[in-house]
Amino acid sequence: MTDKVENTSERKIAIIRREHFNAAHRLHNPNWTKEKNKEIFGKCNNPNYHGHNYELEVKVIGYIEPETGYVIDTKILSDLIKNQITNRFDHKNLNLDVSEFKNLNPTAENIAIVTYNILRSHLDQKLELKIKLYETPRNYVEYPF
Repeated sequence: MTDKVENTSERKIAIIRREHFNAAHRLHNPNWTKEKNKEIFGKCNNPNYHGHNYELEVKVIGYIEPETGYVIDTKILSDLIKNQITNRFDHKNLNLDVSEFKNLNPTAENIAIVTYNILRSHLDQKLELKIKLYETPRNYVEYPF
């Protein structure tokens, strides 16, 4: 047995925060005919929109800061997600209420990329960021991959 303490600041570790939001959207390409939109997007092209109970996992990867023992304070990460994502998307119609989707089809893929871009701008550049967004329990996207 050894009394040597490992230097944890030399190893990367991931902190993952899971959040939830509910939102409505309509998948639609305004450059296509009504028939083509229906063919490609099916029920997701409903003119009256439809909703999902999204599960969001935000993964921050970095080195442990020796003074705090943290990669990032989970309270800071939680507040960042709440203030920048959850408050912006929760109980909203993404097509109508969220400026980022005014000219961008709110697919799960695009929601994940928008989420990444918003959060990335608020994190220290030394930290890596990964987003996993569950649109349903069986369908999810990851960005970046």
